[in-house]
Amino acid sequence: MPQTRDEPWPALPYLEWQDTYATLHMWMQVVGKVALALSPPLNHSWAIALHLTPRGITTRRLSHGDRSFTMEFDFIDHQLVIRTSDGTERTVRLAPRTVADFYREVMSVLDEMGLGVVIWPVPVEIPSPIRFDRDTVHRSYNPMFANRCWRILAQVEAVLTRSRCEFVGKASPAHFFWGSFDLALTRFSGRPAPPREGPAFMREAYSHEVISHGFWPGGGPVLEPVFYAYAAPEPPGLKDATVRPDATYYHPELNEFILPYESVRTAESPEAAILAFVETTYEQAADLAKWDRQALERLPVSGERR
Repeated sequence: MPQTRDEPWPALPYLEWQDTYATLHMWMQVVGKVALALSPPLNHSWAIALHLTPRGITTRRLSHGDRSFTMEFDFIDHQLVIRTSDGTERTVRLAPRTVADFYREVMSVLDEMGLGVVIWPVPVEIPSPIRFDRDTVHRSYNPMFANRCWRILAQVEAVLTRSRCEFVGKASPAHFFWGSFDLALTRFSGRPAPPREGPAFMREAYSHEVISHGFWPGGGPVLEPVFYAYAAPEPPGLKDATVRPDATYYHPELNEFILPYESVRTAESPEAAILAFVETTYEQAADLAKWDRQALERLPVSGERR
């Protein structure tokens, strides 16, 4: 599929990169579990989410005794880079290899750097998980598609961050969750939500009313990369609300509004399409849920365009 390196919104055909996607998901869970073991329990798992960089996706600064370090997936040179506060740096190659092989090397390198950590070596948020140290099923890595995915995430992160600016209530950064492999930004009404069933981290994540937007490369019933929007709890009438762009639809199984990435990247202005999606789904959900929008949003100065 023709593409230049500088194409800002590259194609990401699901069926062509799904094996790389599945492997990369497991590699990111290995790194995510390290972050989980060493991070404070910041609300809504914000401490363990990953962040976009000019070269890839990284952990926050992780403390280890009197030292600290980061672990960054570099999707330009295709390596996992581990950097410490004392100047030490080691790399682990990103190339076709099993999850078991990747896991063993990452844990070995951390031990050699004096950054040993014990993690629970079982992936989460996927059906039929395989222990990292036994996973010889996932072993694909196409650097072109990994690079494309990161570039898309970087573009989306910038647009989602821009979309957050007029919301002055509590809101998350636009950050990447390694469990579900999605980039998300969440706004909060400030009101508690009804108790939710599920694992502890999920109950805590939805302890308060939220409206979330994000980008997901797809999976399960959606075999294409998409933007999504949902409210939790979902107010009555939301699924029938009118939102934009025209390609948006409500997915009854996911209980989310879905906007196919392909329709966005081929739009006259992808950025405008994403902003329309975020703004209209937020406005409909917030109004139907009776959020106090006057208190939660920065009102435009007279003559200023929203």
